[in-house]
Amino acid sequence: MPANTHSPAHAHSPSSTPPAADSPVIAGLLLAAGGGRRLGGRPKALLPYHGRPLVENAVRVLREAGCGPLHVVLGASAAEVRERAELAGCVVVDNPDWAEGMGSSLRVGLASLAGTGAGAALVSLVDQPGIGPEAVARVREAYRSPTSLVAAAYDGERGHPVLFGVDRWADIAATATGDNGARVHLAQHVGELTLVECADIAEAFDIDTPPDLARLA
Repeated sequence: MPANTHSPAHAHSPSSTPPAADSPVIAGLLLAAGGGRRLGGRPKALLPYHGRPLVENAVRVLREAGCGPLHVVLGASAAEVRERAELAGCVVVDNPDWAEGMGSSLRVGLASLAGTGAGAALVSLVDQPGIGPEAVARVREAYRSPTSLVAAAYDGERGHPVLFGVDRWADIAATATGDNGARVHLAQHVGELTLVECADIAEAFDIDTPPDLARLA
């Protein structure tokens, strides 16, 4: 699929190496549809970060962690995000139902990966700039099979990013509603979840409220 492909209307990190040619394909799936309701309606993808839209940083992190292909789910102000952000090399898809919550974006993103040959989707959120390539690579490298279920942990508490083997996608999509995302699936399969501690190399804060914007300086 060509770079920066749109849906119908409705590199290398210092701590990791790119996957070898015979390695499983681990797609990067970035959820960047949020409208920033608690930020006065400022779309999170367009928040300024080092002079550029925040979504560009999240894409860079996935790429440098060795993920690919890269799919980006947009929602709020999607046309403006496409216009202002440099997303070359990504497949960009719209979620017309983004206001329903993260679950709808996860469903759209997983559907967009069908047919890519990916063995897993590594899912990250646009508003967590404290999570860099090192942590994402650590989660990616925990992939073992199409049934893999992996999440970063911070002092033992589950967080993002998360990795879903391809055999889990259908069940995750069926249970992803509202803002729950994959929580239902994770709760039902907690015994199969591998936690990868990342507190030593990342900070898992979200940019949700005006005071959080100071973290983007």
